[in-house]
Amino acid sequence: MATETNLVGYKIAFGKNLRKLREERIRTLSGVDRKTRFDSSNYHKYEIGIGNPTLETIIRIASALEIHPKELLNFEFELNIDELHK
Repeated sequence: MATETNLVGYKIAFGKNLRKLREERIRTLSGVDRKTRFDSSNYHKYEIGIGNPTLETIIRIASALEIHPKELLNFEFELNIDELHK
């Protein structure tokens, strides 16, 4: 099972990538409201690394950004494999 440190780091890295992609395509958080049909404050949680989006949410965000969902997960992240097995 992933350690809390790995999970927090991953969510932060995901959020940075999400923000970069969103700024390239939608620009504003209010634009997210219109395209995803969920509150920008909830979406903002994903961008700052405190939200934990479901697969359904990832697909909805990718659709709104007009990208493949795998682009949301395409970022560098250092994973400590040894920590996963403790």
